[in-house]
Amino acid sequence: MVMVDRIVSISGKTTETAFLIGEDNVLCENGRFTESGLIENMAQTAAAGAGTSPADAGKEARRGFIGGIRNLKIDDLPAVGQEIITRATVIHEVFEAAVVMGEVFLDHRLIASCELKIFALKEQHQ
Repeated sequence: MVMVDRIVSISGKTTETAFLIGEDNVLCENGRFTESGLIENMAQTAAAGAGTSPADAGKEARRGFIGGIRNLKIDDLPAVGQEIITRATVIHEVFEAAVVMGEVFLDHRLIASCELKIFALKEQHQ
C-alpha cells in the first residue's frame, strides 16, 4: 500500500511529500483518512527520503518497520479528495535505526505530528 504520491522536496535530513487521499484507500473510513493512515504516510515519507540518497541509487529499497511512536498528536483527519503535505526530518540515526519527526499539513495547517523510531532491515544475501 502506497501512501505517498510524489516527493515535493528533499533538503538535508528533511523530506516533503504529497499525497492525494483517494476514495478507494484502504486506510479511509467514513470518508476520512484514519489515524493509521497518517502514521503510515509519515513513515513512508521518511522512507522516501532515505531511499533517495546517492549511496542508495540503483539499489533495491530496504524493508523497514516502525519500532515506536512518541508524542502522537492528531488535530484533524483529512477527507477523501484532499491533498496532504508531509514532512519527515531525521533527528538522529544509529546503525539501522532512525528517529524521525513527522508532520502532516492540510492547507498549510499542521494537523498531525509524532516522533517515529524506524528500523531498516539489512539486506540478506542467500
